Amino acid sequence: MGQPTFLIQPSWSTLADIAAFAKAELGDASRAGQKVRDVAAVDLAGPMHVTFFDDRKYEARLARTHAGACLVSPELEDKVPPHVAVLRVSDPYRAFVDVARELHSDSLRPGSAFDQAGIAPSAVIHPSAWLEDGVTVDPLAVIGPNAEIGAGTVIGPGVVIGPSVTIGRDCSIGAGASVFFAMIGNGVILHPGCRIGQDGFGFVLGSKGHDKVPQIGRVIVQNDVEIGAGTAIDRGALRDTVIGEGTKIDNLVQIGHNVMTGRHCIIVGQSGIAGSSTLGDGVVLGARVAVSDHGNIGDDAQLAARSSIIGDIPPGARWGGTPAKPIRQWIRELMAVERLGRDSRGGSKTRPGKSETEGRK
Repeated sequence: MGQPTFLIQPSWSTLADIAAFAKAELGDASRAGQKVRDVAAVDLAGPMHVTFFDDRKYEARLARTHAGACLVSPELEDKVPPHVAVLRVSDPYRAFVDVARELHSDSLRPGSAFDQAGIAPSAVIHPSAWLEDGVTVDPLAVIGPNAEIGAGTVIGPGVVIGPSVTIGRDCSIGAGASVFFAMIGNGVILHPGCRIGQDGFGFVLGSKGHDKVPQIGRVIVQNDVEIGAGTAIDRGALRDTVIGEGTKIDNLVQIGHNVMTGRHCIIVGQSGIAGSSTLGDGVVLGARVAVSDHGNIGDDAQLAARSSIIGDIPPGARWGGTPAKPIRQWIRELMAVERLGRDSRGGSKTRPGKSETEGRK
């Protein structure tokens, strides 16, 4: 059995083409017609691959590479072996990504899992739902009454779209996702197993039981948002949960009711944001960050992995720890605790000048 091919294989390109994609300068103009086909890591690349190099700690790997060409900064190009064509560029990794995006454009947005266009016969679509031309609906998907879906959107297998949900154009809704009480913008990607618009977690506690608080808001997902597999975003209680334009959310994130994120935020896997919290534009949450309810995180703040946020974080802050605090303070405290531990271990010895017997008395 041959190796499976999951993506469309790129056609051959010349180094002149690659230099144009990457906005790079070819070190040896005589190699402009040299052909390459794909991108690869420096230690896996062969003669048909383009790789990149931007970190001296991988210099040994570069010395052994069989790549056809390497994107590299002027400061490091002398490290490239003579058999590898130099593509000179100021930011090699970003240029490498540009080339990869050009060669593998089909990897950027999930398509039909059934490799089809149009509506699968086994999909269940309510007669009052409205789909623009060019929508793809995979097998066993369910689209509820009065739902609206824009052109170019792909609804994966087993997806459930609830009543009156609106989904914009050129979106991808991954296999097994569910979307209720939501308005989804254009160019949005929901990876498999996303849960959008279910009840927020709201109860009035009592000794005889806990009364459920009606969750009557919506989820608003603005344009160009990407939401990872298994992430859950609750609908609002009295106001909407809003995910700002261009925000990217990793797998297995929980976002509570009434949360509002700004534009172009990054929220890494296993983070949890409790109800009614607000994130400004450009906020970055590392893996497993916990944000308490009614928190307010200012624009461009960054929180280190496993931080716990209680209260407000100022704009542009770099915080970490539990509870979170300015990163330099957190590191100083960690070092101080480590020193205390060392001192404590050293202080268990008997004092100089006493015999072992006296030390035991």
